[in-house]
Amino acid sequence: MSQIQMSPVGRFEKLLVPTDGSEYSRGAERLAIAMCKLSGAKLIGMRAIIKGGGALGFMTPEADARLEAEATEHLAHLCEEAQAEGVTCETMLQIADDPYQAIVKAARDIQADMIVMGRRGRRGLARLMLGDATAKVMGYAPCPVMVVPEKAPMWDRMLVATDGSRSSDAATATATAMAKCCEVPVTVLSVKVPTHSERRQEEAKPIVARAVAYMAQEGVPATGLIEDGVADEVIVEVANRLGHALVVLGSHGRTGIGRVLFGSKTERVINFADGPVLVVGGA
Repeated sequence: MSQIQMSPVGRFEKLLVPTDGSEYSRGAERLAIAMCKLSGAKLIGMRAIIKGGGALGFMTPEADARLEAEATEHLAHLCEEAQAEGVTCETMLQIADDPYQAIVKAARDIQADMIVMGRRGRRGLARLMLGDATAKVMGYAPCPVMVVPEKAPMWDRMLVATDGSRSSDAATATATAMAKCCEVPVTVLSVKVPTHSERRQEEAKPIVARAVAYMAQEGVPATGLIEDGVADEVIVEVANRLGHALVVLGSHGRTGIGRVLFGSKTERVINFADGPVLVVGGA
């Protein structure tokens, strides 16, 4: 097995928080401020608005102006909240045809170390959990993406789910860096899936041991855990059992899927975990 390499996201200097001003973004705003306070990172608050109502063209110029004024006011309020906690804050207001494209471009332009955003936005239907823009950002972002349910509290422990893939290794490295500044207990989990071959299932133990050893080498104590079952169901069950846990996992595993897709393990974990989920890509 290859050695785990420290991700370039071992630093936390700039956190990009795309917000739509709705209650769905409040959890992301709150946790991002708390993270910046712990790590000393700068908060970049962002609003991406669609002028003219996008392709449907429902918005008048007057409505556009009101929307822009509301977005500017909300960003100013976000900065006030951050500064009250001693966090440096800047804002970005982007006009876009599609919000996800503006978010991904902004993350590249400012070289964000992480994107922190709500699980869904104001356009999401009640029956839908993971919003379309959030799913697309996860698929194309140049940095890890933390997806936060609106009422999620700040985590007091971390659960790193790994299957030994490069993406999981990147997640382990990022979680290690975060654990150093958050100083919370860490559990490393690998799931033995019944439909996998016996050889594949036997790999769970050394995969966990390798991740735990890497963390120990970096000065982060971690507990290993191996469970049987369907991967996403076990990850959610363990995370919710632990309490206020941040789940950290790779954007894609050993299936060769290069993007986060609807119906994927990652999406199901995000939909059903009580707390935030940090999705980390791999080279």
